[in-house]
Amino acid sequence: MDTKDYVEATGDNVEAAIAAGLEQLGVGPNDVMVEILEEPSRGVFGIGAKPARVRLRMRRPSPPPPVEPAEPAPAPPVREASVDFDDMDDDDDGDSEFEAVQEAVDEDALDEDARISRQVLMELLEKMRIQGDVVVRRAEPSQPGENAPWLLDITGPDMSLLIGRRGETLNALQYIARLITSRRLQRRANIIVDAGGYKSQRSQRLRQLAKRMADQAVQQSRTIYLEPMPPNERRIIHLALRDRDDVETRSTGEGDTRKVTIVPK
Repeated sequence: MDTKDYVEATGDNVEAAIAAGLEQLGVGPNDVMVEILEEPSRGVFGIGAKPARVRLRMRRPSPPPPVEPAEPAPAPPVREASVDFDDMDDDDDGDSEFEAVQEAVDEDALDEDARISRQVLMELLEKMRIQGDVVVRRAEPSQPGENAPWLLDITGPDMSLLIGRRGETLNALQYIARLITSRRLQRRANIIVDAGGYKSQRSQRLRQLAKRMADQAVQQSRTIYLEPMPPNERRIIHLALRDRDDVETRSTGEGDTRKVTIVPK
């Protein structure tokens, strides 16, 4: 294999490893396919910790189909689905922002994306030996014309196992579900995975926090620093304050310490 066509990289988490690989190749996220070689491990009390390891392969254009084949062409091989790179861009990534969700959608009304993603999520829950059901809703986008994602809300007796600390386990489950669904669809799966309404409630609290801290920044004429947040939560803060003309938002820090600052104009 030509060494210029792929690279292996490591990082504190999968997203950081992918970003490092993109920098080495000098290309954008849409130019590569990602293979996760090893998930990160924190070890026990810091002992035996391992970074995430990924392999990035350059995309190549598909060859043109043969003209008038003598016999039916074989089915194309399954390609690696590209990672949801919306989850990698600086602060314009993560879950699509949504103000509310519609009522649960009947099975007959689901499109291919919703049906396959629900099937994938149910398979993952079964392998994790977690009892639960998946309710599918259509999220209402934050701005007109935006492609609204499907919201897959897991319901069950104990959703804390799926949510984890600050939603880390839930984000990992969503990442895997998107990856598998995208592989089966052969295109990007626009889905959000929730558990017990955690993300919907968290999103509402973050928007309230953003407005409250923005008011405080203006009243006190000083920059307000929020706690470190994952990319999807930072995006909620940015979007909540994007229409205000008295403050602007910025991101500072690196990796897990990256946070949003609210600066009065």
